[in-house]
Amino acid sequence: MSLKGIRIGFAMSGSFCTFSKAFDQAQRLCEAGARLTPIMSFNAASLDTRFGPAKENVKKIEDICGAKAITTLEAAEPIGPKKMFDIFLICPCTSTTMGKLAHAIYDTPVTLGAKSHLRGERSVLIAASTNDALSAGAKNIGQLLNTKHYYFVPLKQDDPQAKPSSLCCDFTLIPQAAEAALGGVQLQPILF
Repeated sequence: MSLKGIRIGFAMSGSFCTFSKAFDQAQRLCEAGARLTPIMSFNAASLDTRFGPAKENVKKIEDICGAKAITTLEAAEPIGPKKMFDIFLICPCTSTTMGKLAHAIYDTPVTLGAKSHLRGERSVLIAASTNDALSAGAKNIGQLLNTKHYYFVPLKQDDPQAKPSSLCCDFTLIPQAAEAALGGVQLQPILF
């Protein structure tokens, strides 16, 4: 399978420390011929952090994708009814966002966009990045791994000594994970 012509909702939640990796993968997907539309959570679109001002982050993803970011609930709601995307990628996906998805809470453009996309039984691919994946967030990851139409980019511990509960996806596997999810297949979810 190729990603050429595949329509991807490229959703970003607030794991700001991995934004640079997300930008790199968005560029890589575009270079593979995918058509990306950015979606940003309220925090991702509005918070200035040590990893960059919000306006610069929004502009960067819009420039990469060549499309205006969806940053409101009103703009996210029609994603499913209009069948805007073939796959909905949340990159990066925080523990908060996973928890909301696992408990059917749709109060950000990212979570509402995912819910809207799922109504058409289309794949949602999660590129997780969270410091509490092996503690409080573990139950949500487990629940989503066992929920139809959710797929994960393979995860691994990013710093076992300093952050023993932290997991981060292998961002370089996003294209392969997207192709697999489009075919209804989960790549090995946990890497060692």
